[in-house]
Amino acid sequence: MENQIQETPPETAEKPKRTRRTNKRPKNNVESSAHLPVEKKLTAEGEVSTGIWSIDDFQVAAVEGKIRFHDLNIPDRVIKSIAEMGFEYCSEIQAETLPMTLQGYDIIGQAQTGTGKTAAFLIAMISDFLDYPLEEKRANNFARGLIIAPTRELALQIADEAVKLTTNCHLNVVTLVGGLSYEKQKIALETENVDILVATPGRLLDFARNRKVQLGKVECLVLDEADRMLSMGFIPDVKSIIRMTPHKESRQTMLFSATFPKDVQALAQQWTYFPKEVSVVPKEATNQNIEQVIYTVEADQKWPVLKQLIEENGGQRTIIFANRRDETRDLYERLRKANINCAILSGEVAQDKRVKTLKNFKDGIIQVLVATDVAGRGIHVDNVALVVNYALPEDPEDYVHRIGRTGRGGESGKSVSFASEDDAFMIPEIEKVVGESIRCEYMVDTSR
Repeated sequence: MENQIQETPPETAEKPKRTRRTNKRPKNNVESSAHLPVEKKLTAEGEVSTGIWSIDDFQVAAVEGKIRFHDLNIPDRVIKSIAEMGFEYCSEIQAETLPMTLQGYDIIGQAQTGTGKTAAFLIAMISDFLDYPLEEKRANNFARGLIIAPTRELALQIADEAVKLTTNCHLNVVTLVGGLSYEKQKIALETENVDILVATPGRLLDFARNRKVQLGKVECLVLDEADRMLSMGFIPDVKSIIRMTPHKESRQTMLFSATFPKDVQALAQQWTYFPKEVSVVPKEATNQNIEQVIYTVEADQKWPVLKQLIEENGGQRTIIFANRRDETRDLYERLRKANINCAILSGEVAQDKRVKTLKNFKDGIIQVLVATDVAGRGIHVDNVALVVNYALPEDPEDYVHRIGRTGRGGESGKSVSFASEDDAFMIPEIEKVVGESIRCEYMVDTSR
């Protein structure tokens, strides 16, 4: 599935589920100004009012090999939000998927984290809801768009991006995740329009079974990081949730995953309707912007070598992965005693504190983050210079997800993994998954 689009069968290839207008915005880039905000009120169609944002305000030079957002069939209100977020050109996954998802096709997408896939599915969903507004009134708790993510942190970050992309339109975003106030989320479902619902499987299923949220009229379904949902055991819950939504012929489904083991492939085909398949993953499973090295060390050398690495890395962002909660706690305490600016992110940390920790890490208030795999999968932060695997992951595919925290958005990054006699046997399995040999060095602690 390498950089290819597999066409659907001929008899259905030209028939997206819902007929789309061929051109939502005429070639002269004029869109009804009734849809664009002007100060605190809307203008009538055809009126000219000072302060109306125009597509002409978003001047982006044409570059060979790149697609600009306003080259696509995207409503001006969404383009305005994209401009305000500072984006000009589509990332590869956006350029590959948007021309099809904007027409209503289902998509199965393979992409690494940090490639812009979140914006890819959000832009398609928001554009669809603006092009096809509700024709009848419905109760607040009927969701139009549903996005399911495996971790709370990822769900919250998707919701944050959704809020930014809906700034210039009247679509509301609601988040349902465990670890945060159930009552507040219940009130949101009762008092706010659920245009876009971002949720983790467990909390969503709880609300849905209690009929606090209705999924029977979902128009667009997104399953993000499907491989992680499989490995975390969420698939039974996800199946129950999908059974509550309209049949796949009556909804648009977008499924994304970093890897596609056979079980995920089978589920993707089961849940999508004649999907287009897109992969922007290079032949190698890991991002080639990441310098990878494995240090073979004795167990008692790990801490001094880690301390040395952090000191050499200066004040740049660093994430350290450990396999168990007790390991992360021990590392956090040792780092703190060494006067290293650090925080911990694991399942034992309260959700509200985890959210605050992530924000502080993003803002540069925290330099080093110690995390477990489950918590770390939700870390989507740019400019992480170094990822350290304090122990090799027990699942080889977790290696890909761990080091994917660095080298995001085209930036370069470095991954250092410690291998001792306890886990060195995992190296061949990891190299098999990443599709290449990883440089191994015997690391000597020079701080002694």
